[in-house]
Order: sequence, then C-alpha cells, then structure tokens
Amino acid sequence: MIDFNKNPVFKLSPVPVADILDQFQMMLIQGEDIIAAFKTIRDCVIFTNKRVISLNVQGLTGSKKDYTSIPYSKIQAFSIETAGTFDLDCEIDFWLSAVGHVRFEVKGSFDVRTFNQVISQYIL
Repeated sequence: MIDFNKNPVFKLSPVPVADILDQFQMMLIQGEDIIAAFKTIRDCVIFTNKRVISLNVQGLTGSKKDYTSIPYSKIQAFSIETAGTFDLDCEIDFWLSAVGHVRFEVKGSFDVRTFNQVISQYIL
C-alpha cells in the first residue's frame, strides 16, 4: 500500500481514460466506471463512481505495481482548491478514517468545479 503519510502529494496531469484503461481494467468491478484519470511519469490515479484507485509503478523495470483502493465510504472530509493566477495547479484533498490526509495536486487544465459536483454525489 502507498504510504500517503510520507508522500501526501501526487502531482498529476489529466489524461484521457482510454490512455490508462488497460492498466486498471482488471481492478474494476461490474458497474464501475472511470470518471477521471490522471498520470505522473509512471504512476496513475483514477476516480471511479465507487472509489479512488492509485497505481504506483515500482522498480527500474516497472514490472512491480502497487494498486491502492480508497472507497468513497472511508472519506470523512474533502476539499477542492481551484487554480489561481500564479498557482496554476488545483488540489483535491481527502481525509480518510484509516489513512489520514491525502492530497492530489493536478497540473494543467482541469475543470475542478465540475469534478467537485460529480465526486460529491459519491462521497456525500
């Protein structure tokens, strides 16, 4: 499992779901749909209609992979911060009952306001 306490920030870029679907297809259950996808150089995070799944690619060859699943039912609070004039990144913060604080920092253009409305339907 990813140690979110030691590395609470993931700097991500939005990507089309089709670009990362093959990496997560085996993790999805029936009726689970990806609503947003993000990627770093090697790692990925997806938000589905049921949970957040983080993929941490490990080792030099990247053959070892760690998938961490965070069900929305474990999120006690969340915060969405929009990009500003000088700070062009937006932040998504979750406080989890068993893990603590997790921050996802999204670089580039991403409609965090619409994302807030969608994710609120699953968390609240």
